[in-house]
Amino acid sequence: MRILDTASAIAQPSPDKLQVTAHQQYNPPESLSPAQVAPSPLDQFRTWFTSVQGVVAEPESMFLCTATASGIPSARIVLFKQLDRRGFVFYTNYTSRKSHELLENPHAAISFYWREVHKQVRIVGRVEKVSREESEEYYRSRPVGSQLGEIQARLEEVKERFGEKDVPLPEFWGGWRVVPDEVEFWLGKPSRLHDRVRYLRIEGSPDDAPQWKIERLAP
Repeated sequence: MRILDTASAIAQPSPDKLQVTAHQQYNPPESLSPAQVAPSPLDQFRTWFTSVQGVVAEPESMFLCTATASGIPSARIVLFKQLDRRGFVFYTNYTSRKSHELLENPHAAISFYWREVHKQVRIVGRVEKVSREESEEYYRSRPVGSQLGEIQARLEEVKERFGEKDVPLPEFWGGWRVVPDEVEFWLGKPSRLHDRVRYLRIEGSPDDAPQWKIERLAP
């Protein structure tokens, strides 16, 4: 990928104001259109995610946006852990703010931004807890140190108790799955004339085998 000469720049026209006046532009060799993408956004994501391994630093980092029942939003970065036939899975403490908000308002938006290749994926959907069995399976795949980290307040006591043995899955910890209704793939282009392709779930199609409308969006 060739980065064009326009560099990021800032100005401070007054002591209380900071203004971005320019941004680096990119000229990727590829393009993106409805005719070029997979029939399923999950398959298209799998292709993009696989392609950025070793190129993008921490490609599994994703922005997660949740909201309270009254619509007050909050956002943070979490780690994407699994893609299955239903959607995108991450793991967290079920007593956290994000989990409380997902229980109140079972909808979420997530996004990935891979700066090195100037690609972005945006997902909007409903959320569901993954099964206890799925959480257990993922939890068992983690190093013992990571398992112990979920019970930090009693860490030394638990280290003595379990040593290098597997640590039981805490009741308050597990996975959430975002089941997408909308997925947008974005490819940066010069002069902000970006390529954008959106998938919209066709109403009534099943979560395990959804049908999708694919369309190009204006830059």
